[in-house]
Formats: sequence, structure tokens, C-alpha cells
Amino acid sequence: MNRFFLLSAITLLLFTVSCKEKRTKELWYAERPPLNAPTYVCHPTPGPITLDGKLSPEEWDAIPWTTDFVDIEGDGQPLPYHQTRVKMAHDEQGMYFAARLEEPHVWGTVTEHDAVIYHDNDFEIFLNPGNDTHNYLEYEINALGTEWDLFLSKPYRDNPVVLNDWEFAGMRSAVHVEGTLNDPSDTDQYWSLEVFIPWKSLMQVISQKGQPAEGQQMRVNFSRVQWHTEIQDGKYVKIPMPGEDKIREHNWVWAPTGVINIHLPEYWGYVQFTHQAAGNGEVAFRNDPEEELKGKLRQLYYRQREYRQAYDEYSASLANLKAEEIFPTGQLKKLTIHTTPSLYEIIYAIDNSSSWHIRQDGRVWKEKKDEKIKLR
Repeated sequence: MNRFFLLSAITLLLFTVSCKEKRTKELWYAERPPLNAPTYVCHPTPGPITLDGKLSPEEWDAIPWTTDFVDIEGDGQPLPYHQTRVKMAHDEQGMYFAARLEEPHVWGTVTEHDAVIYHDNDFEIFLNPGNDTHNYLEYEINALGTEWDLFLSKPYRDNPVVLNDWEFAGMRSAVHVEGTLNDPSDTDQYWSLEVFIPWKSLMQVISQKGQPAEGQQMRVNFSRVQWHTEIQDGKYVKIPMPGEDKIREHNWVWAPTGVINIHLPEYWGYVQFTHQAAGNGEVAFRNDPEEELKGKLRQLYYRQREYRQAYDEYSASLANLKAEEIFPTGQLKKLTIHTTPSLYEIIYAIDNSSSWHIRQDGRVWKEKKDEKIKLR
């Protein structure tokens, strides 16, 4: 036998044995933070809104607040020491956001559009109109009113296309400071902001025109980046948090993700749109039972990532993913999996006409046999 082929055969045999030995070791999958997203019902604006950064009573008092922001890691971390909360409203033209950030020392340094705004204290909006974790939008603003808007094709974990030059066409914003900006000699109260985003800009990622229908839902999150500072020589200087050596920021959010990573859209909050005026009777948030199913498919997606990291390929078997730990027997029978050397798709058959799908890049979507979804 040719010496080269003999060595190649031995190498292949050893590799095969090694892989088999490796697979005999049981893979223990990481436990994921529970999905417990906050909810909000978004009402129409009571009337015209003048974007001046001030939350004028006639414009905003009828609109409810979100719950207060918490630490991005959730209940295991201390509550933020400054309050942050948001209001949302809409009209035929677009969606409005108003935020109020308690702050005794309002400062900002970044003045260049589309620069990295979170090097300052900032406020951030994240919008996923398709509720599929893909094609979502990010907006950041500091107390100077400097903005950064961008488009992401999918979360960073899945190697997205990030369009930093993308713009919210027709977007308008304003900031108000109750105090004095960049003046360490006094104590401020808060800074507030208003942002307007047209539907034609916001909804283009799902090819929808106009405002959402009654009951339509969108995944949304907000983040406040807060640096610990002290005053040195009449200037604000970043310093480590108490008890720490390195300088890092606080991440305070509406919907915690369980880890210091805001780019986990499956953990973002739910915003439900209504055309009923605020104050004219309560509009109940409608929990979609299929969201629980999507969450279970997402757990299989995470397990496939761990399986590939361990074995350098995706599992072609639901048993290898221990799907029975996630799905009860009745649901387990409705699951199928299809793989190639570098791709996979897991399908859950709802009935004979429709199914839910998730694939290796994390996109989850519903498909009907007589109506194939275009964004595939």
C-alpha cells in the first residue's frame, strides 16, 4: 500500500475513533435565563406632539409609563440608583418615544453623528418589528442630542451585517436638561428626550406600510448606559465602580437579558399597539401562546450551538439535543430536524397547514403551505 494512503487511512481511523470516544461523553447543556419579558400597550397620541424634549402634560400625561429600568443581568443585581422610564405613543405618521432619566450630573462629550455614543451616558432604543430576532434597528442619543442609528441583520452572536451608515429617514428628536449640561458646580435633576420615527422608516424591514393594526405586537427594548464618575479639576472623570479596579459602565434596561448583552432580541419587551385612546378604558395586553413555543425552539437553537462547539457539526438528532427536556411528549412528536454539514432547520408542525421554523442563524418564522413567507 502506498505510504501516503496508509498514513491517511490511519489518521482517518484515529480521528473517527476520537470523535466516537468524544461523543460517548454526555453533553450537559447550559441553563438559559427564563423568558419573562415586560409588556406595554401603546396608545395613540392625545394630540399633536411638539418635539422639544419636554414631556408636556397635555401631550404625555395620559400616556402610561413603562416599568422602571433594572440592571441588565436581572434580579441578582442591585436596582439602578437613578430612575429611568419611558412612554410610547403613535399616530398615522409614526411612533413617538419619551424618556426621563434622573441624573444629578448631566454631561456629554460625543458630538459626531454615528460615533460610539455609549462612551457617554446615553439612552438607547432597540426595535425588532418582525419579532424574529432578525433585521432590527438600534438608536442611541446622549444629553448633547448626538445620535447614532444603525441596522443589524441579526444579533452579533450570529455574525450579522451591521449597517452603521443606515439612517432613520424622517426621524426627529430633542433633548431637554433640567439643570445645566456639563457644569459640575451644581446639582441637576434629570434629562429627558422625545424621539419620533416614521412608519415608513421603522416598518420597512418587514415590508409593511403604515401604522400597525389593532393588537399587532413588536419586540422593543431600551437601555441606559451610565458611567460612574467623580469631579476632578472641574471636570467629570470616569472612575471604577465602588469595590472594583477597572472602569466599566452600568447597563440599565427595560427588559433584562440575564447577561451583559443587550443584543438578545428574544428577551426584549413586547409592545402591543391599540387605536383606543389612553384613558378610555383599559386595553389588556394579549399574551400570544405561540411565543412560548418560539421560546422552546430558541432553546434548541442554543443547544445546537453548544453541540457544534463540542463536536464541530450540528446534531441531526433531536435526542442528542435532549429535546424531551424542553417539549412534552405531545409536542415532541411534532418536531423534525433537517441538517447539512453546515446548516440545519428545526420544524414544529402546528397542524397540516402551518408550521414554525428555526435555523442555524437564529431566525424563527411561521410558514403556511399556501403562503410561503418571503423573508426566508
